[in-house]
Formats: sequence, structure tokens, C-alpha cells
Amino acid sequence: MSEYQYYEFVAVDRPLDSAQQAQVRALSTRARITATSFTNDYQWGNFRGDPRRLVELYYDAHLYVTNWGTHQVMLRLPKKLLDLRTVQPYLLDEHTEAWTTGTHLIVDLRSDDEGGDWDETAEDALAVIVGVRAELTGGDLRALYLAWLSALAAWEREDDDEEEFRSVLEPPVPAGLAELTAPQRALADFLRVDPDLLAVAAEASAAAAAQPPPSTKRELAPLVAALPEKDKNAFLLRLALGQDPHLSTDLLHRLLGAPAPATLPGRRSAALLLDAAHKRRENRKQHALRQAAQEAARRERAEAAVREQRLASLAEQGEAAWQRVESLIDAKRAAEYDMAVALLQDLHEISTRAGLSQEFGSRLHLLREQHYRKPAFIRRLDHGNLPR
Repeated sequence: MSEYQYYEFVAVDRPLDSAQQAQVRALSTRARITATSFTNDYQWGNFRGDPRRLVELYYDAHLYVTNWGTHQVMLRLPKKLLDLRTVQPYLLDEHTEAWTTGTHLIVDLRSDDEGGDWDETAEDALAVIVGVRAELTGGDLRALYLAWLSALAAWEREDDDEEEFRSVLEPPVPAGLAELTAPQRALADFLRVDPDLLAVAAEASAAAAAQPPPSTKRELAPLVAALPEKDKNAFLLRLALGQDPHLSTDLLHRLLGAPAPATLPGRRSAALLLDAAHKRRENRKQHALRQAAQEAARRERAEAAVREQRLASLAEQGEAAWQRVESLIDAKRAAEYDMAVALLQDLHEISTRAGLSQEFGSRLHLLREQHYRKPAFIRRLDHGNLPR
């Protein structure tokens, strides 16, 4: 099977101008490029550009998918709205990385599973995942914790050092892990976050707080009036330039203060989380097996009840049932032969229960003699578990 790679870049805050699009076009002649997006796939060869550099310069989100199991997403955010120190506790090995440019913070989240099945929905995930950016700038760090869980599971697959797992504590636990938003759910699926590990982690997560109502004009007016003139002028200039999509958020943070992330200190070790997830997974499997066994038993009882009703009805038919066998055989078609044998099997069961097996055997022997020139029917009799 040939290699397959899918690249997607999205500009959310600011579209690319014609010169920037031309620079990106120089990296690929086949890519579908607009002022806000870049998409391309490769089955032979590789992308000539550097995805990290493109995100640093132009794009706010990047998604990369391969048929050898790599899922990667990069998100770029203004570093004045999310700083590196807040992100660092959630970074683990090469699966979760972050760095800054002069104006932005970039997080790089990755999942690798060479033995996993191909996910046909992965290429479409960025349209939903990109919503995580707004959540992160609003102080919701659940996406970062999800990335840490994904990296932890990858670390467990690659290493088996119990002592090292015991020495690593989880990062701050965000509220609301048990009730993810749509972008967070899409990110969890894309990064292959283990559902049992997530459920265990969510046990220490507080309920998500309700969104506060928007600030009113009466609340904001005195705060705006109290701003130093220098700050007012700076905000007005940014508004006049019309190139700052985060102006409103930045101003509200200046007036009301940036929202503090709703987290609790991480107290559990990586080993504790992994062991608890393993135990939950095994319990869930055992529960599923018990349910499957109960369902199979229920179906078996139902099928047995239906069969008993059928046999009771057939026993009342007497000679008419044997006449039905004859008419089915006379049709000389495969489907009717199968129906005739099934009917004979039921008649055999009825005769056995009534102590009339010898009479049934004689009747069946006569039937064989009458229809010996029908090999397809005789062959079905031979394989029908009926007396010779």
C-alpha cells in the first residue's frame, strides 16, 4: 500500500494576502489554496514546506494525518491571551510541545498508532477542533489535559518503567472533564484519548462552571472611563487599524481581568491513573461479557419457546404435515428441498418425544425410495441429521 499524507492549514484571525498566498503556492502546485486555507494530500512524495514555519508565519491551525497512524494538530494563539508558563505543565515528551514567537504561542499535539485502524473521519476533524483555540484563550484548559492523557497513553505503550510512572504527577486538573465541549470531544477522538483513562481522570475534575452573563453597559462604562488615556488611545488605534480579531477579548481582560483557569492541583501519579484505567477497562469488558451472555441466553430461551410453539402446532396437523413434505419435494427446487428437510427434522423431534421413532424411520425410508432419483434432495437428507 502506498503512503498517504494529508495536510490542512487554516487562517482564522487574519486571511493571507495575495503575496502570502503566492509564497505558499511556491511550496505546492497541487494544493487547494485560498485566503484562509491550504489543503493537499500526497500519495507519492512529500510536502516541501515546514508546517511549523507556516503556522508561525501565516496559519492559526494545522492538521496532519497519515495512513501509518500519525495524527497531529497545531494551534496558534496570541501569547498575551495564553502564556507558555500555563501550558508547560501539560507538555509530555514529543507528543505535546509548545513554543513562542514574538507574538504567538504555538502548541503541537500528536498521536501515533501504527497498528490502529484507518480513521476515515480524521481528515475532517480540524473544522471542529479549531474551536479549542477560543476555549483556551478563555481560560478553559481541558484541551491541554486531554493532550496530556493522550501522551501518557503513548508513553505507556513505548515504555514500562513503573518507577518512572510513579514519579510523574498529573498536571492541574481542569473542571468539566466529564462533560466535554464539541471541539474538545473532537480533539479527544483525534488524539485517540483512551475513554477509560479519561473517565478515571474526570473523577478528580470539578463540574464545569456555568458561563457568566455578558457584562452590561452599566458595568463596563465606569471601567472604561477609568482607563488611562494612553491605554484608551492604544485600544482605539487598534480598532481603527481593524486588524486585531482579539481586540474585544483583550479589552475585556484589561477591564475585568483575565479569567483564571478553573483547575485543581494535580495530585495523582501517572502510575495511579494508568492502573485505575486498566482496572476500569477490565471491569467494563467483564460487564460487557456478562451482558452478552445474558442476551444470548435470553435469545436462546425465546427461540426455544418459538420452536416449541411450532412443534405443538405441527403435531396437531398429523398426516397433513407429511403431505406438505411431499408437495415441497415435488416442487423440485432447492429452496423447497431445504424447507422439506427442515419440516422432516421437526417431525423427527415430535416422533422421538412421542416414542414413535421406529414409525418415523419407516416413513422416511419409504420417502427415500420414492425420491431416489432426486439427488439434490437426497443429499440434503443425508446432511440433515436424520435417521438413515
